[in-house]
Amino acid sequence: MQRIRNYGSSLQVYGLRRLLEGVGEEVEVSFVDYRPGTVLTTVAEPSPTGKRAIRDQIQSAATKFSGIPAAPSDTIRYLYHRKTYGRRYFPLIDLTQEPAYNLDLDLLVIGSDEVFNFTQSSHEVGFSPDLFGYDSRAARIVSYAASFGNTTLERVQKSGMENEIREGLSRFDSISVRDENSATIVEYLIGERPEMHLDPVLSFDFMTHESRIPKARQRKRPYTLVYGYSRRFSDEENSSVLRFAKSNNSQIVCIGGIQDCCERYVDCDPFALIAYFRDAEAVITDTFHGAILAIINHRPFAAIVRPSVGGSYGNEEKLGYLLTDLGLDANRVTSSGDVEAVLERQIDYGVIDSRLEQERGRTAEFLARAVRSP
Repeated sequence: MQRIRNYGSSLQVYGLRRLLEGVGEEVEVSFVDYRPGTVLTTVAEPSPTGKRAIRDQIQSAATKFSGIPAAPSDTIRYLYHRKTYGRRYFPLIDLTQEPAYNLDLDLLVIGSDEVFNFTQSSHEVGFSPDLFGYDSRAARIVSYAASFGNTTLERVQKSGMENEIREGLSRFDSISVRDENSATIVEYLIGERPEMHLDPVLSFDFMTHESRIPKARQRKRPYTLVYGYSRRFSDEENSSVLRFAKSNNSQIVCIGGIQDCCERYVDCDPFALIAYFRDAEAVITDTFHGAILAIINHRPFAAIVRPSVGGSYGNEEKLGYLLTDLGLDANRVTSSGDVEAVLERQIDYGVIDSRLEQERGRTAEFLARAVRSP
């Protein structure tokens, strides 16, 4: 999913490429694009309520266009970020301008991220048969740390697509997923338990091996980093962030999207983003890769986990599992929006680093087998 205009998508595909190149000098890696398919469902985004709904009604035309209650300068930066992300940042991950489809390959690696999430509402993906290996000319097909996202087994069963997904997965020589929800679905469909591995942003050691991360501090003033899609933080969550930042005398910096608590929106490249996480006083996020970037930078962080309710967006299946898998359930924030208590808890990153070292070894072995298998 390298052409999704999203920091997590960019970093996971770049990390996976670096991991594959690390298998051996004889390995030549190129990106393969998929063709977006039919959108099978519509997932409702949360609608603004209360004071925010009133503010939306009186926004200027520019702010209404963006759908974000924010300072005009931040709105402009955000819109510029969205419009120009691909042009400015895709070359940094070595992505060519023209897509490449259906290449003659020794090995096609599908993943990571939500490549199996065939019920998502994004028109950039939909149900794409390419992501399930259909019509591939590759000699072998594997997945690495693939995810069904918030497509649960129940959604699969109600989708009317069971046979198509089962047939696609049956073409794979080996399947690796990154969360329990995805493992459960794969096992149900093909009768075999897939391997489980960490996302490439965890599996590739960015902090040791990536020279493109700026070494200098990105902002002089202390700041609290808020990382999430625009307008997804509730009034209660925004208030909790504001209280924490005030108690720590830090500015609230938003990246990726704008929230009501935002004091400054920052547009930066994916590698500078890692530096912003590194230098933050604390991180508040409701995204999978936001939590990962806090973890690899050893930052205090609060992860807002949202269940899927009534067809709305949910991140429980991926973010919730990530926290549980790494022993970080204490960093979970529920609907209470009380991030302050979570951020006061100490994290034993020595234990986390030991786990990452072990899992990185497993990843290297899996990818080496995939590349070198006859």
